[in-house]
Formats: sequence, structure tokens, C-alpha cells
Amino acid sequence: MSRNVYVIDDDEAMRDSLNFLLDSSGFVVALFETAQQFLDALPSLEFGCVISDVRMPGIDGIELLKRLKALRSGFPIVVMTGHGDVPLAVEAMKLGAMDFLEKPFEDERLIAMIEAALRVAEPAARGDAVAQDIAARIASLSPRERQVMDGLVAGLSNKLIAREYDISPRTIEVYRANVMTKMQANSLSELVRFAIRAGLVKD
Repeated sequence: MSRNVYVIDDDEAMRDSLNFLLDSSGFVVALFETAQQFLDALPSLEFGCVISDVRMPGIDGIELLKRLKALRSGFPIVVMTGHGDVPLAVEAMKLGAMDFLEKPFEDERLIAMIEAALRVAEPAARGDAVAQDIAARIASLSPRERQVMDGLVAGLSNKLIAREYDISPRTIEVYRANVMTKMQANSLSELVRFAIRAGLVKD
């Protein structure tokens, strides 16, 4: 399971104390003073749990959640709120936050929350990454290769695909080889599995 945690808080003392706590609990911690810094780094970050303060200058915790939702980020987020910020916490949950913590909080509660968030979100995030990877492979196919792939997935033989598009079976073999290479499929069954995963075939 991933052990990455990304802490976003404009309070330096809070960042330092969370860094010490999480590091000593075996997490790999990265600290960000602002949500913008985190968003700038996001494309290069490995999957992990985000711990964000809700009240921050610039992009606050609520705006951060909105942006991550728009980006379809699979990172689970735990929001830290000040005392009496329950309405904000509820709004954060509606926007996709996994959980919220009121400051001051017990160390054990935060650790348990992070571990639960990672356990729940990681399989889905990995699944999303796989689906995106397959979609990118499909997008790399030429229009003719895509037609051949559709024919193969529909169970048509090379001869039938050739007849449908009025090209020679030999040419279809070349396209078929290209499709298998670009889709990184070792067999027809694997190609069908990828197509189902990408939503091209209803399973």
C-alpha cells in the first residue's frame, strides 16, 4: 500500500509537527505551504493521501477540492478544520473529502484516518490509471487500425473484416499486427479484455 502523504498548510509550525508525526509513523511526507504549490507539483506526484487545512490564503481547502474533482484526481483528501468549522467540513465531504479532523486532534486518529483513506482509495486510483492508459493506447490507433480492432473485438475473422472494408486479408494482417503492438495485447482475449475495460464493449 502507498505510504505517501502530502501536507498542505500555511502554518509552518503545523507543517513541522505533522511532518515529524507522519515521518515517525513510517509515511513518506511532502510539505506544501500553499494549495497552488501542491497543484503545480501534482502531475509528478505518486498516489498518496492529501492532508489539507481548510482555511488558507489564496486557494483554500474547499477550492482545492473543487479543482481536484475537476481534474478527476484519485487522491484521497482529509481536511483539517478549526474549531466550529463544521459547515465547512460538511461542504468538504460533499466535494469528495474522505474525512475531516477538527484541530486540535489526537495523533492516533489522524494516522488511522490516513491509513483508512489510502486503503479505500488506492485500488480505485490504480483502476483509473489503468483505464486511462488503455484509453491512451486506443487513441494512438489510426482510423483504419481502430476499424480493424473493432472487427476483431466483435469476433470477425480477418477475411470478414477485409470484405467489410474492401481491402485484402493480407493488409488486414498488417493492421492486426499494428493493433496488437499499439494496444500491448499478447492475445485476442487480452485485446477483448482491454476493449471491455475501455467501455468499447459492454461486458
